[in-house]
Amino acid sequence: MYLDLSVSACSSTMVIMEVPSIDSTSFRVLLEGDDHDCLVLDCRSFFSFNSCHIPGSTNVRFSTIVRRRARGALGLEHIVPNEDTRNRLLSGEYQTVVFLDDQSADIGQVKKDGTLMLAVTALYRNPCGATIFFLKGGFDTFYSLFPEMCTKPANPQALSLPLSASCQPESVESCNTCATPLYDQGGPVEILPFLYLGSAYHASRKDMLDMLGITALINVSSNCPNHFEDHFQYKSIPVEDNHKADISSWFNEAIEFIDSVRNKGGRVFVHCLAGISRSATICLAYLMRTNQVRLDEAFEFVKQRRSIISPNFSFMGQLLQFESQVLASATCSSEAGSPALRKSVTVFNFPIPVHTTASPLSFLHSPLTPSPTC
Repeated sequence: MYLDLSVSACSSTMVIMEVPSIDSTSFRVLLEGDDHDCLVLDCRSFFSFNSCHIPGSTNVRFSTIVRRRARGALGLEHIVPNEDTRNRLLSGEYQTVVFLDDQSADIGQVKKDGTLMLAVTALYRNPCGATIFFLKGGFDTFYSLFPEMCTKPANPQALSLPLSASCQPESVESCNTCATPLYDQGGPVEILPFLYLGSAYHASRKDMLDMLGITALINVSSNCPNHFEDHFQYKSIPVEDNHKADISSWFNEAIEFIDSVRNKGGRVFVHCLAGISRSATICLAYLMRTNQVRLDEAFEFVKQRRSIISPNFSFMGQLLQFESQVLASATCSSEAGSPALRKSVTVFNFPIPVHTTASPLSFLHSPLTPSPTC
């Protein structure tokens, strides 16, 4: 199919793009090839991608503000953020690039200002010699035909080990007879393959930590001990769970620590006392910054894995402020790499919308109005 899309909102120049479709069966043949020369760009939401995806694919996402202000002129670094993958693409190592969304049967059904179309346009503006395809029927169709080619669409479950030698419950009800709080039951939950969340009790169970392959811990408290400093790497964030605590000042340090462990192939377990407020806040901040997602998206993602999370009201406000910084940073980056916007950079005041539909954040009514500078 041929599509006419403007390269720049400020120019009448048009580019005619031919974006052929590929069916799920042919796509599977590409994935099973021995040359590994197919790059899969998954343009679904962060939540959908992490629930189930094709191994090795790259999740492409832009915030609403970035999509609106980029006007079709995003740089390739926003489409393929991994530098090694991007260099392979530009050097011609990938023979094919396949874009996919949830379930569009034809690229003509895709919104011109949506993530997939912006990504396709960016790739055509940066020729790499690869043949570009659109997956007909999207991920939903491919998964329905070849589920074995995708990750399992199951929410990570908490590790289940006996709570103690004297208390080995067969169910939650029997555990209650041991007076074990809900937040200590089960074990740490997987937020991402290298990031886990749980309580101080879980942090005291070396058998749990070893079974999960934990190599480092973030202790988000001022009074919980670090039990195994001879075996694990620790980072302490001495914050109390109250409305006066400034947890946001620790966000960057925590994010850098998690990334440093991840880059070494390790896994991080984040805990406070109960694994409900302080440690959950750190995990939310990590998801927001590294995946460029809004607070409500990150909150729902974590809550599906540990349903009892509930950062205090002050922490939620600090996370909202952090959200505005994340969105502003992403917007500034897109403008810096955008030929259409590079000539005139303006400082904007824009509101961070709070959804009015029922959500875990429905009690927050006042949008923040930051003034980001690039």
